[in-house]
Amino acid sequence: MSDAVTTPDEVIEAEGPGYLSWDSRARRMITVYLPLACFIVILLFPFYWMAITAFKPNAELLDYKNHNPFWISSPTLDNIRKLLFDTAYPRWLVTTMGVAVGSTVLSLISSVLAAYAIQRLRFRGSTYVGLAIYLAYLVPPSILFIPLAQMVFSLGLYDTPFALVLTYPTFLIPFCTWLLIGYFKSIPYELEECALIDGASRLQILRRITLPLAVPGLISAGIFAFTLSWNEFIYALAFISSSEKKTVPVAILTELVQGDVYQWGSLMAGALLGSLPVAIFYSFFVEYYVSSLTGAVKE
Repeated sequence: MSDAVTTPDEVIEAEGPGYLSWDSRARRMITVYLPLACFIVILLFPFYWMAITAFKPNAELLDYKNHNPFWISSPTLDNIRKLLFDTAYPRWLVTTMGVAVGSTVLSLISSVLAAYAIQRLRFRGSTYVGLAIYLAYLVPPSILFIPLAQMVFSLGLYDTPFALVLTYPTFLIPFCTWLLIGYFKSIPYELEECALIDGASRLQILRRITLPLAVPGLISAGIFAFTLSWNEFIYALAFISSSEKKTVPVAILTELVQGDVYQWGSLMAGALLGSLPVAIFYSFFVEYYVSSLTGAVKE
């Protein structure tokens, strides 16, 4: 019997798949997982910092020489207890929720009607109207501050949450309308034509056909409107002066900073608790949000 002789070509062929597999894993590690890990760390680090600061006692917050700034040696609930019971934070939270929900509902109703009219009624110049609405979103809120302030004062809405409910749609409606226009394009127009032939009105078509099919787009626009309403700062600072009527972003900055003294523990606790409703709201509808954006961009 003669021993089998392995040629160099056979050796390369035997080792090739393993070598290519290792090279593919290394390339994937460098091009995918490493950038993704860096992105996650950078994105989540502010929340981690807020969390550890909220549960740190003042001794650890003010003495980084003897305490690790990235860890908690003796966690405490004093900052959260002070925020919830020594301030009007629960009322600020309720006010912020009411303003965000009210402005979101008002913006969605207006955006649905505007987007449907622009996309489906097809009147002359509808394309330019849609573009003009989107360009209105690009106007900085600080430019609209003076005319809106005059209207708020003239209507007697200053220092009331209704001032925010009526002013927030000025920057929510343009983007929501543009987003819904793109999503309505992905809904086949033949469905509405069949309904028109059967004698359905435009309002019935909108309520029974278009809106049920556009639920992902509505959820996406709702998430966007709710998030911006919750985090808005300029109008809430200008139109609300009473401490108990302020929203969370304004209140934790104006009420927990006394002169040059920053109550960092309570500040971070307020910011952390204030970000939880938006995160929870987003987590329930993230799949609809992604699908709606995909449908809008596809067209």
